[in-house]
Amino acid sequence: MAKVGLIGVGNMGRGMSRNILKAGHQLTMYDVRPEAMEALVQEGADAAASPRAVGVAADAVFIMVLNVEQVKAVLLGEDGLLAGLKPGATVICTATIGRSQVMEVAELVTAKGVNIVDAPVSGGAPGAAAGTLTMMVAADGKTFAAAKPVLEAVGRDIYHVGEEIGMGQTVKSALAVLIGTTYAGIFEALTLAVKAGVAPETLRDVVGTSVVGNFLFRDTTENILSRNFKGQSNIGTMYKDLSLAKSMANDCGVPLFAASAAFELFQAGKAVNPEEDNWTIIKILEKIAGVEVKKTE
Repeated sequence: MAKVGLIGVGNMGRGMSRNILKAGHQLTMYDVRPEAMEALVQEGADAAASPRAVGVAADAVFIMVLNVEQVKAVLLGEDGLLAGLKPGATVICTATIGRSQVMEVAELVTAKGVNIVDAPVSGGAPGAAAGTLTMMVAADGKTFAAAKPVLEAVGRDIYHVGEEIGMGQTVKSALAVLIGTTYAGIFEALTLAVKAGVAPETLRDVVGTSVVGNFLFRDTTENILSRNFKGQSNIGTMYKDLSLAKSMANDCGVPLFAASAAFELFQAGKAVNPEEDNWTIIKILEKIAGVEVKKTE
């Protein structure tokens, strides 16, 4: 049994916390919203009053927040995580914050004698709840080996993508490019088919068994047909991930033609329906085309 901490008990952190407990680890958690921790306390987790208190109680701490500003807020200050962690402890950054940003964070962490694991994830809230996240892990070999039993509590497919901090975020940005452009294709395909008179269920069934009939297509299409636009994958997260990918591409001198178009769609969706999930973008295309993609059966 390991002494594990987790900071950020949101849609992702909640599922991760439950799986840490199921794996038999001792869990101390913190969230700026005390009510977010109440159910998990009933399930056996300890609620801390500050990130510092999490550091005092844990040897390995997951940080699952939205962006680098929040990561720094968690780490720094009198009540920050670094004030509580012992030398030799490990920070596991599962937040997607970008390559250059995680390298900056690593300097802050290692200066305190604390190890860092750069481990952004894919799989969304369903993957977090099921313990089936894909993890893109960058850390030196020794740190990775020590952290792996804890990582296995929340992830199913764990890839050691490099020893250099930042490589995890690099792989995640490349993945975001593919996910974002795939979303854009799904939205356009559905809208075109329905406008041309095809039942959306027909397109769902045909594409679902084709070479591109992957989980993302099936899950996104089912949510659109059911008009389920809240509670799974807030559009702001994907928008942020694409922003980070575009920034990295700019640093590397790589053009992103398709991803840039997808980014504009996500920016439009976020502007119109900021509290809804990724597939809220379909509403914009529906309005332009004068159709609604919903179940007809």
